[in-house]
Amino acid sequence: MNLRDLKYFIALAETRHFGQAAARNFVSQPTLSGQIKKLEDELGVALFERTKKSVALTVLGEALLPHARRAVEEADVLTQLARTAQDPMAGALRVGAIPTLGPYLLPHLLPAIRKTYPKLRLLLSESLTAQLIEALHAHTLDAALLALPVAHAGLETMELFREPFELALPIGHRLAKKKRVQPQDLVDENLLLLAEGHCLRDQALDVCGAVMRASREEVQATSLETLRQMVAAGIGCTLLPQLSTQGGARPDKRLIELRPFARPAPTRLIGLVWRARGARAEAARRLGELIRAHLPPGVLAARP
Repeated sequence: MNLRDLKYFIALAETRHFGQAAARNFVSQPTLSGQIKKLEDELGVALFERTKKSVALTVLGEALLPHARRAVEEADVLTQLARTAQDPMAGALRVGAIPTLGPYLLPHLLPAIRKTYPKLRLLLSESLTAQLIEALHAHTLDAALLALPVAHAGLETMELFREPFELALPIGHRLAKKKRVQPQDLVDENLLLLAEGHCLRDQALDVCGAVMRASREEVQATSLETLRQMVAAGIGCTLLPQLSTQGGARPDKRLIELRPFARPAPTRLIGLVWRARGARAEAARRLGELIRAHLPPGVLAARP
């Protein structure tokens, strides 16, 4: 038994298709099929039930799959530890980010990261907080940028900065006459929110929930860009994180109006999270320190 065959087994279990599993591993379908048969012969059990139209895991195959994944993950950790023993800031670092942060923060940071750590190769992805935490525990991510707090055993957290919220209004809205707004100003407004699962939805409700009428229905969107367009169309108002309202992140300068909140302005706490005992923990820690040293304008540095 070798790791290559375990990878073939995992790929076939996930795709349930010999051709797709072979393509994922850059081998021919007969090669993959032969190695799966060899693995089954070596174990003395059938891992898959095969027909002309389908491939399905056997009961024993289902039981062995998490162990195979763990073996491959541990081998990857060994490889990463060996490669980064002398330089933890070399090689690939898999970093996830929530969708309301990644597109607006990462472009600001990438030049500094490339300059400071030229051997580091960031593999970036976006997902909701729950999926990012799951990916960290599954060892498919090394670190994640998200809104805190996050309480999960085995994870280490570094607070990076506090990001203020701004109120986005349709052009000519009555609240646009104010220099600064307060949550109480939204009592009669239609508040547009992101869909369930987005942490920004919960943060907006924390700010405005106390003044919202319980009978009012909330319009839900799947992205900040959709929220912007709905505000521009006059459907309602929304809260936007400040990084999403700056510079190149503002394609709608003539479509919506932005107003800051009166002090103390509501903010969200952004942090970096990683596995405390992960192979790339040191790289994640240094990345967090670099982010702290190169904060974008408008945000507030978190306490060290």
